[in-house]
Parts: sequence; structure tokens; C-alpha cells
Amino acid sequence: MVDATVHQQLGTLIAEVKNLREDFRRSEDRSDAGRTSMNRRIDELVERVGTLEGSLTLVKDEIAEMKPVTEDVRKWKLIGMGALGVIGLGGAAIGVTFADVARRAVMLLRAV
Repeated sequence: MVDATVHQQLGTLIAEVKNLREDFRRSEDRSDAGRTSMNRRIDELVERVGTLEGSLTLVKDEIAEMKPVTEDVRKWKLIGMGALGVIGLGGAAIGVTFADVARRAVMLLRAV
């Protein structure tokens, strides 16, 4: 009777060890799949960052080319605003002069 109980317990122990081994193997398989997926995603990110760095370099170069043009346009704008101011003052001066000439002409015509 003791022999049968020992054999039964030994059989149960062996089955449990086999189950544990199978669980460990499945866990390892899942871990391998997870690491593979993670490595693939990291590789994709590295590729995307490389592409982004290349694009950023192109944008920096284009901005460097545009900066002098932008500064020239700002200068032209300031020059244009100054010229408009001078023209405005000149126009006002001419208008005042014509008004004064017209007023004097009217005074002269009345005096006559």
C-alpha cells in the first residue's frame, strides 16, 4: 500500500514538473516574441529618426538661404515706408503752397 501511494505521489510530482517546464517554455516563447516585436519597433523608430534628421538638415539649409532675402525685404519695406512718408510730407507741402497761392490770388483779385 505504501508503495502505491509513493508511486502515485511520484507520478503527480513528475506531472507537475512537466507542467512547470511547459509553462516556462511558453513563457520563454512569449518573451522571445515580445523581444522580437520590441526590436522591430525600435528599428522602425531608428529609421524614422534618421529620416527626420535628414529632413531637418534640409529645412535648416533652406532657412539659412531664406534669411538674407527676408532681411532684404525688411530693409525695402523700411525704405518704402520712409519714401512714402517723404512723399506724404511733400504732398502736404505742395497742397499748402497751392492753397496759399490760391488765397493770395483771390486777395489780389479782390483788391483789383
